[in-house]
Formats: sequence, C-alpha cells, structure tokens
Amino acid sequence: MFILELGCSRRFLSEFLPKGKYMKMDRSINYLWSLLFLMVLAVPLSASAMEMDDCLGCHGDADEVGDELFIDADKFIPTVHAEMGCVTCHESVTDEHPDDGEAVSKSDCLDCHEELGSQYMATEHAEYAVCSDCHDPHQVHGIEAVSGPTMNQQCSQCHEDTDVMDSHAEWLPQASLHIRKLPCITCHTSAEGYEIVLNITQKQKKAEGLKGYRFSSYADLKEISGEKEIQSIIDIDGDNNISLAELRTFNRNPAYKNFHLSGTMVPSEISHDLTTLDNRYDCTFCHASGPGSIQTSFLALPTEDGYYRRMTVEKGAMLDTLYGTPNFYMTGSTRSPVMNIIGLIIICGGFIMPIGHGTLRFLTRKNRKH
Repeated sequence: MFILELGCSRRFLSEFLPKGKYMKMDRSINYLWSLLFLMVLAVPLSASAMEMDDCLGCHGDADEVGDELFIDADKFIPTVHAEMGCVTCHESVTDEHPDDGEAVSKSDCLDCHEELGSQYMATEHAEYAVCSDCHDPHQVHGIEAVSGPTMNQQCSQCHEDTDVMDSHAEWLPQASLHIRKLPCITCHTSAEGYEIVLNITQKQKKAEGLKGYRFSSYADLKEISGEKEIQSIIDIDGDNNISLAELRTFNRNPAYKNFHLSGTMVPSEISHDLTTLDNRYDCTFCHASGPGSIQTSFLALPTEDGYYRRMTVEKGAMLDTLYGTPNFYMTGSTRSPVMNIIGLIIICGGFIMPIGHGTLRFLTRKNRKH
C-alpha cells in the first residue's frame, strides 16, 4: 500500500511542481525507493538471524549446554521438525537468546497433531504418558523410517517383556513368535490398512534377535555393495522397484548366504487409538487366504543416519514363498505356485490309485471267475 501511494505521489508532484524543484524531489524519491528496497531485502535476513545452525551451535554441544538441553544434530536434522525450524515450536526465542533472559516457549504437540492427539487422549495411556514420553520431538520420524523392534522399544519402557509374554501366552498360539516378529501397534491400534515390510537381516555367530539373525546396518550392507549404493544389492536394474525376479536373484546368490529377508506386518497409516479391536483376536484377520495386506509390500533399507527408507516391491511377490521370500511365511495366506502343482499331483495321484485299481478289477472280472 505504501509503495502504491509513493508512486501516485510521484506522478502528482511531476505535474504541479517546477521542474528544478521536481528534479531535487525526484532524487529524494529515488533515494527513498533505494532505502525501501534495502529494507525489503533486510527483512528475511533479520527474521532468519536465529537459524537452526545458530541453535545447534550451542545445543549441539553437550559440554556447553548439558545433557538436558543437548540436541543430537545427526538425529535431529533428518526429521520433519528440523525442516520447520527451531523457532516454529520455540517462538519466544529472539536474536538475543540466551542473553535476553527470556524463558524459551514450547509448542503443544496438539497444535499440529490435533487428530492424533484427540485419538490418544481418549485412551488409557493418556493418564500415564504424554507425547514426549514416547516421542522425542528432536528425533521423531514417520513409521516408514523406523524398524519394528525400535517401535516396540517405546512400549517396553512401561510394559515389561515378561509380563507381555505371559499375558499373550494365555490365549495366543506361538506367542513368543508373534511378539518377536510383529510391532505392538500391528494389533493394538484401530488402523485397518496393513502392508508387509521386509528387512535384510544377517546371521550372527551367537544366537540373538530373530533366531540368530539381526537387522543389517547401513555399514553392513555398504561393505558388500562397495562403491555402489546399497540398494544395488537387490535392485539390480536401479529402477527403485524390487521385482520378483530380483528377489529370487538375491535369495539364490551364494555371496549372500548369511543374509535373508525378514518380513513383518505393519499398519499402513498411523493411528493413536490404541484400542485392540475384536477382530484382532480372530486368526483369520491376518491368516486369511491371500489378504489384501500381503499383496502390498516394501523393502526397508537402512540409511546412514540410522533410520530406514522404503522401496516398493512387486505386487503379490510375498505369495511366492519358495523363491521370492523363502524366509517369510504366513500360515494360511502365503502361496507357492510350485507347491500348488506338487499338491495337485499328490491329490490326483490319490484319486488315480483307487480308481485305476477298481477299473482294472472290473475289466478282469471274468478272468477271476475261473
């Protein structure tokens, strides 16, 4: 508005002032325009004076601010919160911080996560834990960037492993296998959509984790991929999509004999309604013939910063348990075309024997009369 008025005033003065006075006035107006232009340029500079780098200059050093105020930059920078900037949540921080003596404000998680917050506040958990008890705002990531065991670590802060095992064993067959293979939120959530996530695991000299296998780290996979990206271990054609043929090649490669693909079933969307729905007690919820969830799958590859990124896997690849995913098998849903053929031959053979024997006896009945 001010710029528009300045332009109108300039045209008005050119019509009514003498030329000499107008020329002096015009130079003054030009100076004013230049000053205004510099002010416009200076606005973003002053507003961004306290950038994230400035904050981490102090808070990234535990010796300077102490453990309570220390922020691990390697874990914070890859998060979505880091993209928003520190002052988005800590609005009271000024360019003079901390010398201004002002207390640092903290945003309420519900300011952004209102829907998830309303779900959570309706659960019993809300009486015992706030958001930051489970989610460090300076290290928080989406479900696609976190492994199943890491998700369960949040639950184990309050729920003892032995208690969880005992309570599930009262009604759940193979309770230890389910708890070891699945994130808690697979069952303890109101989410309806599910998908299969594969992780590359490797054999251990000493038995630990998934029956002697542990999740491979970025360094582990980088050692065998060499100068190439670690995804090249499976994604041979580099199209960022894992085909069934590529899964077969990986599983048959003798160089990877100590590696295998471990799969788990996770919700496709985040829900903080931790209610255990009745259908979770029904085995057919997961173990149904060819459920939609088993058609959609991803390969989770570790990143250098300790998290994961996903690559899509060919639809339906999980159903080929003989060659595609030999280490992932879900009773009642996983299928192998080869095993289907073998089964059909066995069934047909079972019918052929009595039918053939009966037919032969019928044709030779006259001979047997003598």
